[in-house]
Amino acid sequence: MERIRTFAVRHARAFEWVYVRFERALVAMDPLFRRIGYDRLERPVAAVEKLTKGLLFDCRMCGQCVLSSTGMSCPMNCPKTLRNGPCGGVRPGGFCEVKPQMRCVWVMAWEGAARMRGGGQISDVQPPVNRALEGSSSWLRVAREKAAMPGGPTDAPRDTIARAFPRARAHEPAAAPLAPEPLRASDRGVGR
Repeated sequence: MERIRTFAVRHARAFEWVYVRFERALVAMDPLFRRIGYDRLERPVAAVEKLTKGLLFDCRMCGQCVLSSTGMSCPMNCPKTLRNGPCGGVRPGGFCEVKPQMRCVWVMAWEGAARMRGGGQISDVQPPVNRALEGSSSWLRVAREKAAMPGGPTDAPRDTIARAFPRARAHEPAAAPLAPEPLRASDRGVGR
C-alpha cells in the first residue's frame, strides 16, 4: 500500500484535477440523488467509494474525507490518526516514529500539497473526526452539503471551525504563558 500512497502523493495535482470535476458532477446530480433518496444510495456508493479510495489512497472510510486538503495523503493512515499535522516524532528521512518502516503520512501530505493548486488548504485546521460517520460515504455527504449551500459550494462546517480557530486563539491565549526556550549549549559557550 505504501507504493500506492506514494503514487497518489506524487500525482496529487492530477488527482486534484479529477476530484474537482468529480465533485462538481456529484453536486450537479443532487436533484437525482434526492429523488432516489440519499439513504438508499448510501450503501452502494460507500462500497464503490471504499473500493476506489482504498485502492488509490489506502482510505480508511472515516466519512469526512480531507484528501483534497492533505496532498492526497490520508491522515487516517497515521498510526496516531492525527488530522492536523505530524506528531513531532518524525524520524530522519521523514519516517514515522511508531512504524519506522513507513513514511510519515504528514510528510507525504506536505509533499503532495506542494504539487497541488489548492495546496494551501493543508494549513486549515480540521475538526476532530466524527466517529459516527465512519464507513459512510463522504462523496454523498459533500454532494448533499454543497448542493444545499445558498452561497455556493463550500464545506461550511469545516470552514467555519477553521476560520474561527485562529481568531479564538488571538482573543483567548493559552492559560499559561509559554516559558522561554532554554539556551542551547552552543549559545552559552559551553564546550569552547
